This record gives sequence, structure tokens and C-alpha cells, in this order.
Amino acid sequence: MTPATGAHPTRPRPAGSLPPGSLPPGNPSTAAQPERIVSIFTAVAIIVGIVIGAGIFKTPSMVAGVTGDPGWMFAAWIAGAVISVAGALCYAELSSRHAHAGGDYHFLELAYGRHLAFLYAWAKAAVINTGSIALLAFVFGDYMSKVISLGPHSAAIWALAVVVVLTVVNLIGIQASGKVQTTLTIVEVLGLLAVVVAGFSVQAPAEATPAWFSSTPPMGLIGLSLVFVLLTFGGWNESAFISAEVRGGPGKIVFVILVSLAIITVVYLLVNAALLHGLGLKGLGDSKAAAADLMAVAFGPAGQQAIGLFVALAALTSINATMIVGARSNFALAASWKPLGFMASWRQESGTPVVAMLVQSVVALALVVFGMFQHDGFEAMVEFTAPVFWSFLFLVGLALFRLRGRGAPEGFRVPLYPFTPLLFCAASAYLAYSSINYAASKNAVHISFAVMAVGLMVMLLLNLGERKLTQSRSTAS
Repeated sequence: MTPATGAHPTRPRPAGSLPPGSLPPGNPSTAAQPERIVSIFTAVAIIVGIVIGAGIFKTPSMVAGVTGDPGWMFAAWIAGAVISVAGALCYAELSSRHAHAGGDYHFLELAYGRHLAFLYAWAKAAVINTGSIALLAFVFGDYMSKVISLGPHSAAIWALAVVVVLTVVNLIGIQASGKVQTTLTIVEVLGLLAVVVAGFSVQAPAEATPAWFSSTPPMGLIGLSLVFVLLTFGGWNESAFISAEVRGGPGKIVFVILVSLAIITVVYLLVNAALLHGLGLKGLGDSKAAAADLMAVAFGPAGQQAIGLFVALAALTSINATMIVGARSNFALAASWKPLGFMASWRQESGTPVVAMLVQSVVALALVVFGMFQHDGFEAMVEFTAPVFWSFLFLVGLALFRLRGRGAPEGFRVPLYPFTPLLFCAASAYLAYSSINYAASKNAVHISFAVMAVGLMVMLLLNLGERKLTQSRSTAS
């Protein structure tokens, strides 16, 4: 991958619109801004790497167990793909018309103002992105410890090490981290294809799999299976954070998103078909580690150990991709709030928001350390931010309607409008409702509210800081 040469041509923009990668009016300017140096291939690798994580090694057995029918099992995965594509098309319109390194933070800021956008960015910076990095680092550590144990705290040591190493890689620059991401994603997909080959190479179990749609699970269980599926498809929305850096202009992000979702859907369906063929519906539903069980049947203990490395690799891939997009969210947040201006620096040579990346990594490392001693509380803290995430994603869907009504810049238009964004909004609202109910059943919904309450207090302090900064400047002048 080589750096882009020459300035990207720009078109006249309607009054009030922002150029790709620029800061909103009135915000502190920085010496450098994102450039279009990310190739389409790398952008696809980043999105695929975020979405295809460790989840695909776990959720197929959950979906099979919940539905109890092969037809409904595949229907849930196909429905999840359709909803994801609907959301991706909405993000494609928003990204092509409002390309910005801030991604969906920027969309919320344009549609609702910076205060609501701040609360979303706060949740992402405090626990959603950083918590995902920490949890995935623990997954990596757990599986790597089976290969090379580093003592009683082996998993945590591996987790800390991988966060530090990938931070260094990302500080070197987007091109270096992009190459790492491309390599990891290719190997990860090859690992999943190995599971597919294993599934279709073994003899099907003696116990027959029921005919498709021979039984119908209750609606509540169908909804629960869809929650698992959409969690596995989660992450495609992060494509918006690199929309201002993809070569070829904002229109190319549409191609990137759709190609990424197509690859992910095909891989997921193949993996599920292979697991169903190799283990049978009952074996798949009862398995706690379906891919490992299948590899053990096909290749013995060596195959079972190999899949452990692939799970670690899947976590590694997702960590790197989450770091890439998460730092850009922090960058956009800092660009909108003067007291956070120290994070609004962009190193032009490497194409990296350096300070924003370092802040993200420090928080992630702190969560890893905290998770060593408060493992259950840590999992709950991160897991139950789902109501916050899906509630804000619902607002992003509504933002499409608001921004269209304001005469947005030229760009991609979502097909089948308004039905496509309405489908996405309905799915996001349902997942927010389901997440709140699930958190309430675990007596932990208060964690989501606590995260947002702290964010609200921080926002009030930032407002006071901005007022003092403005007063001091006016006094000095």
C-alpha cells in the first residue's frame, strides 16, 4: 500500500456542510487532518476484522440450542444479515454525504448537537470500545496461555502485552496497522474456512437432524436467537470512522461496506452449515465449543489445539481493528470540545491520531488490570453497556431522516427509502429493549445508567471549562 499522491478533488458543497475529515465550525483547529491513504482492500479488511471475531466460534451453538430447528437457525442468521445490510446502507449514505474521521459520533453531532454526541462518544471511550479491547485481550490471553503459559496471571500478562504491542503498531501509522490488519484478517478467514472443510469432510452423526421448519420455537426464543446473531454481526458500523480516509472519495465507502457484509455473510453461513453437518443439530446445540469439537472429530487433538490459536487470532484481529476506529472517535470528540483539545492532534506522516490512540490504550490497559481482580464485575460493566450502544444506534438511524430533511450534500442514497432505514431503526430499538430487559434480569441495568450519569457530569465540567477558557481569552484580549 502506497500513500495517496496529490490532493483529492473536491466538489462544491452546500452552505453549512463540512468537507470530509474536517472539524465542525468553531472547534479548535489542528495542524493536520485525515488524508485518503487507506486502500479499499485495507478498508474491507478492517471491517471484516472487526465483525468476524471470537463470537462466530461461540454463537452458532447458542442459536442452534435456542431455535431447536435447522430451518429457523438459518432463518435467524439470514435475518441478521438482512438487518445488518439495512444498517450498512444507512451508514453508507451517512458516510458518503458526511465523511468524517468521527464516524457515527459526527452523524449524531450534525443531527442532534454536540451534547448528545458527547454522551455517545463518552460511552464508547469509557467502556464500549476500550472494554471490547480489554475483553478481547483476555480472550487472546486465555487461548495463548494454553500454548505458552506465563504463570498464574498468564492470561492477564498476555492481554497487557497484546494491547501494548498493537498500540505501538498503530502509532507507527495507519498503513502499518492496515497491513497487519489485512494479514490477520486473511489468516482468520482461512481458519474459518478450515472449520468449513472439517465440517464437510467428516461423516454426519448417526442421530438424524430434524427436517427444516419441522417445529416452531416461541417468538421470544426467535427474538433471543436474533440477538445472538446480531451481536455476531456487530461492528460493521465502525466503517464510518474510516470514511474520510478511504481512497477514491466518500462514494467508495458504499462499495467497501457492501463487499464487507457480503464476505461476512457467506463465511457465517458456511461455518454454520459445516457445524450442522459435522455435529448435527443436537450436538451443535449442546456444545460449549462447537468449532473445537468439530476439529477434534476431524483432525484429533492437534486440530482442537489449532482452533484455539485461530480463536486467539480472531480476538487479535478484532482488537487491532477496534483500536483503529476507536482512536478516531476520541479524535472527533476532542475536536468538538476545547478542554479536550490535547487529543485533537493528527500526525500527518503516519495518518494517526496519536494522543487519542494513547488515551484509548491507557483506559484499555486499566480495564485489563481491573479485570484481573474484579472479573465478574468487569464483564457486567462492559456487557451491560449494550442498552446504551443500541439506543444510540437507533438515534443514528433516525439521524438519516433528520439530515435528509436539511438538504444534505450529494452522495449515495439508501435504496427503498424510507423502508430500509425504518427496518434498521426498528431492529435497533428492539435490541435496545431486549438488552435493557436482559440487564434488568441480571440486576445490572444500573451499570448502563451509571456510565451515562458519569458522562453527563463530565460534560457539565467540560462546559464550565469552555466558559472559563472563553472568559480568560476575552480578558487577555
